[in-house]
Amino acid sequence: MLTTDAQIRDLLTAARTVALVGISDRPDRASNQVMKVMQDHGYRVIPVNPMITGEHIHGEYVWRELSQLGDPIDIVDIFRKSSEAGAAVDAAIAAGAKAVWLQLGVIDEAAAARAEAAGLQVVMDRCIKIELARLGVEPVV
Repeated sequence: MLTTDAQIRDLLTAARTVALVGISDRPDRASNQVMKVMQDHGYRVIPVNPMITGEHIHGEYVWRELSQLGDPIDIVDIFRKSSEAGAAVDAAIAAGAKAVWLQLGVIDEAAAARAEAAGLQVVMDRCIKIELARLGVEPVV
């Protein structure tokens, strides 16, 4: 699990494509706001939510599931309840993602262990938006 500032900075600096699982179409929701911040920071963010498949959020088509994405995924950012995070982690492993990021308040030790065993980097119980600002990560170019 990535826990040091240097490890998290390295992950955020190397990443280019982020799949955001649990995106909301409501502008007042954290997932929607975090997606916009990541886009403004230069990341390609691919939203995933089976309840709003086919809609567009911040200019990106919303996909039903990670298995539909053809592009390589650097980070799968998971905005799901802790009890539902494991399924998203398993989907990220199956999709060949390089890392999973469980958002602030999302904790699933067993899922994190599965991801690490499959070779993925894991960040848990942190917010990408907060970490980008706190660590002073430069925008992706």
